[in-house]
Amino acid sequence: MFMGGVRGLVCGWTWEENKLFELALAIVDEGDPNRWEAVAAIIGGEKSAEEVHRHYTVLVEDLQFIEGGFMDNELELEDDHNQKSLLQVDCSQSIYWTDEDHSLLVQLDIT
Repeated sequence: MFMGGVRGLVCGWTWEENKLFELALAIVDEGDPNRWEAVAAIIGGEKSAEEVHRHYTVLVEDLQFIEGGFMDNELELEDDHNQKSLLQVDCSQSIYWTDEDHSLLVQLDIT
């Protein structure tokens, strides 16, 4: 079962950091030579440009894996007591821009 990228995205990144990361990717131009520094700044400066770039690389690898049809819609999770469980993932619905996403954008006050 594939777990490398998923763990990389979940571990060490808060939900808020991930949402700001997604937002930053949408607004910082791919051609910007300081893209990863700008994304790190939008996230709040707790992550280095190198960490942000590594996070992006893992995300791209995961997307390629999923789009390649290799995702079996089950994630094996391990809790603090080394107990394993399976999480069923519904991949049939798209995720749309939410009001909460919009409020995060407004809070950034980027003009």
